[in-house]
Amino acid sequence: MALMNSRSSAHPRPDLHGHGLRLRPWDPASDADAEAWLRGMSDPEFRRWNTPLSPVTDLDAARASLRAKADSAVNGTSASLRITDAETGTTLGHIGVNEIDHVFRVARVGYWILPEARGRRAATRALTVATHWAFTELGLHRLELGHAVGHDASCRIAEHCGFPYEGTLRGAMWESDRQDAFRDVHLHARLSTDPAPGRPAG
Repeated sequence: MALMNSRSSAHPRPDLHGHGLRLRPWDPASDADAEAWLRGMSDPEFRRWNTPLSPVTDLDAARASLRAKADSAVNGTSASLRITDAETGTTLGHIGVNEIDHVFRVARVGYWILPEARGRRAATRALTVATHWAFTELGLHRLELGHAVGHDASCRIAEHCGFPYEGTLRGAMWESDRQDAFRDVHLHARLSTDPAPGRPAG
């Protein structure tokens, strides 16, 4: 697994390769990136399990959302990465290392996969690559992964990637397409000192 980055970098801009994938930052100036971001954020399956703070309903909103992600990368608080097929460059989805706390060496990870890329273990492979980078290059100690209760696919991905279930957070995220009602979250986490899970398929 090749990792092109440096732990000494204050502002992470990774270009990661591994398990048949390339992970690199989204480009707010790219029409292709904005279109893929819009498709991912407006996908019904994504919206079933996630309610963004600012809805992304058109290309202008997608570009604004990507600019905000880029700003967070500049200040070192997150890294939002486009998941692509290493051979074809086709966009498969997104993975983010978010809310990076360099003092307590903790961050939160999240991901989504485009409809046509599902069933190829892209999320599992991307999470494996991003986790390795976060522990080895960012020097983080703990990564947390939360998902709405009932999202069984995310539970399986987390467990497969060495993020065991730690508990249920009551009313910790919004209900689907609402910002006035809440639902419970399953919390998974992995420490840098945990044994590495088996190699993902793909």
